[in-house]
Amino acid sequence: MAFDLDMIKGVYARIQERVEAARRIEGRPLTLAEKILYSHLWEGTPSQAYDRGKSYVDFAPDRVAMQDATAQMALLQFMQAGRPQVAVPSTVHCDHLIQAEVGAVEDLQTAKDKNKEVYDFLASVSNKYGIGFWRPGAGIIHQVVLENYAFPGGMMIGTDSHTPNAGGLGMVAIGVGGADASDVMSGLAWELKMPKLIGVKLTGRLNGWAAPKDVILWVAGQLTVKGGTGCIVEYFGEGAESLSCTGKGTICNMGAEIGATTSIFAYDEKMAAYLRSTDRADVADAANDIAGYLRSDDEVYADPSAYYDQLIELDLSKLEPHVNGPFTPDLAWPLSKFATAVKENGWPEVLSVGLIGSCTNSSYEDISRAASLAQQAVDKKLVVTSEYTITPGSEQVRYTVDRDGFLDTFAQIGGVVLANACGPCIGQWARHGAEKGEKNSIITSFNRNFSKRADGNPNTHSFVASPEIVTALAIAGRLTFNPLTDTLVNSEGLTVMLDEPSGMELPSRGFAVEDAGYQAPAEDGTNVQVLVSPTSDRLQLLEPFKAWEGTDLKGLKLLIKAKGKCTTDHISMAGPWLKYRGHLDNISNNMLIGAVNFYNEKTNTVKNQLSGEYGEVPAVQRDYKANGIGTIVVGDENYGEGSSREHAAMEPRFLGARAILVKSFARIHETNLKKQGMLALTFADPADYDKIQEDDTIDIIGLETFAPGVQLTIILHHSDGSTESFPVNHTYNEQQIEWFKEGSALNIIRKSVNA
Repeated sequence: MAFDLDMIKGVYARIQERVEAARRIEGRPLTLAEKILYSHLWEGTPSQAYDRGKSYVDFAPDRVAMQDATAQMALLQFMQAGRPQVAVPSTVHCDHLIQAEVGAVEDLQTAKDKNKEVYDFLASVSNKYGIGFWRPGAGIIHQVVLENYAFPGGMMIGTDSHTPNAGGLGMVAIGVGGADASDVMSGLAWELKMPKLIGVKLTGRLNGWAAPKDVILWVAGQLTVKGGTGCIVEYFGEGAESLSCTGKGTICNMGAEIGATTSIFAYDEKMAAYLRSTDRADVADAANDIAGYLRSDDEVYADPSAYYDQLIELDLSKLEPHVNGPFTPDLAWPLSKFATAVKENGWPEVLSVGLIGSCTNSSYEDISRAASLAQQAVDKKLVVTSEYTITPGSEQVRYTVDRDGFLDTFAQIGGVVLANACGPCIGQWARHGAEKGEKNSIITSFNRNFSKRADGNPNTHSFVASPEIVTALAIAGRLTFNPLTDTLVNSEGLTVMLDEPSGMELPSRGFAVEDAGYQAPAEDGTNVQVLVSPTSDRLQLLEPFKAWEGTDLKGLKLLIKAKGKCTTDHISMAGPWLKYRGHLDNISNNMLIGAVNFYNEKTNTVKNQLSGEYGEVPAVQRDYKANGIGTIVVGDENYGEGSSREHAAMEPRFLGARAILVKSFARIHETNLKKQGMLALTFADPADYDKIQEDDTIDIIGLETFAPGVQLTIILHHSDGSTESFPVNHTYNEQQIEWFKEGSALNIIRKSVNA
């Protein structure tokens, strides 16, 4: 039985009218991505054309998915909206906080004990506000979404960069920050620059050792880690239709590694088969009724170069298995050249660990093909010396592959099954000995392999490949082994070769599970209490930010004049601070500690104008706040670039900063500041940055007539008694000015709910 079937049928009921309107407006045939985007406009039926790569567009996503690390602040913010339920179907998935160390059972219990208050909060807030909750151990967000929620032609946002996994089921699925998720759950529109389009035409069919993972490994080598930025990558052609649905998901998932907004495949028989296999025949039937709207127009496929901003072609029948890395997911090596690269670059040849699974490669097909190789190792009496781990993507997959004997097969070569969670893929791996910093090699079927990502050791050379190649190299125990051409010596001294892997796209006996780990919310959450201890150091209920007082802002102190690059990581560091993502007061102690102070070239050392002494940025800001004094932060170019971390906007707001004045903003951070009721201003003349002195007291004039396109004025009161003034720009529209006046965007929602 499908979740949210009425919602899905509603999307399908209106897609024809909206696509036809978009065709008329554009005056040409449409690609699949354009059909989905135009059918999800906030305005409803399209009334104007949008320029790809230029126009900012308001969208109405069908659903929201959140993982446990990012869900905390997203839901704490949503609670401020005052709504009795979320505005769109939403889910929470507990997958990020489980650390891999011993094995699935022990690690899961440790996580439940360690993170109990976080899990209790997420379960209770989900129960109260109509959110589906997937307990720890249920699986990784993206695999669970593919199995239960993704549907062709839909649009979803998720608080994780690999949300595009759902593109394997024909969905425009985009990773966002928690603030965006909170907005959509609260009933606000979601803004996105209309993406450009990259078409990837696939011909032929995969054969032998080649796997869907090799498609994206090859594409990453072509486009690099930045080549997909601002683009939707759309795969099509006979080759695309030959790939399994979960194989398509693998390709879309790892599209995040080329910077793509998302990736997508058109609806086809493989998707229909997967929907039916996962008990969603109703969705497949509904999709079949509008199948023409779930693919690009025929004219697009006939002449793709006329409709995509960039076109790539790949013959799958000629595609060789690839290994990408080390240290970057776009350094692509065809397997035939990889052994030479290992030797020429001096990379450690001995393979310490092979790891398969994760959100990218944990399907039944992946596990069954890897297990066929493990069975060969047993049958051919090969001794496996590398460590080998298996991370199932969901409890449904784990239960099914266990039923079908694959986990027993892995155990015979020393395989260790980890919890159904992200684990080593996101650095949640208590790898024994990693602290020694020894030079070593690992190979994974994950998506990212940046330095220190998996185990914290900068000398771990991490490579990415398909589960089949990972398993073969783990059996061999060395990176220089090519299973297509090389032999191995077994325990009896005989020379043997591995045969091509074999497997099944879907289980012949169907999927099975005893407890998938799902908790349905209460039908009426009115009397449900959200569980947050007032003494917790990990969770803290939010208080609404205060509304603007209605006057110009005068007497502000300069908190810091940041020099050079100041990303969201400089503003709100990650690492050990992740544990405080649900506690705004505690995590605010990392505010701007990475920013370089212009006046002394140091980080986390600024002058306190009240005492004349230098102190840490958060401590100085807290002193100003305790004395009722507002502050202003001054920055350089592209301030706030990086991940769309809402904490970077919330922390200065929470601690009493009133304005951020910079040469230029990264767009998402500028929007996040606006949503939190902050003033986000830019110098009309960037040279005015140099006028600001360390001891300045600053006024912002013109707020009583705050209007779109009208400059404000900054007055600097220098310590010698002199003053200077200059105009500053802003990009606030009428709605965003109301956000400022009311104290935040969520305050507007609360006001409308309570009206």
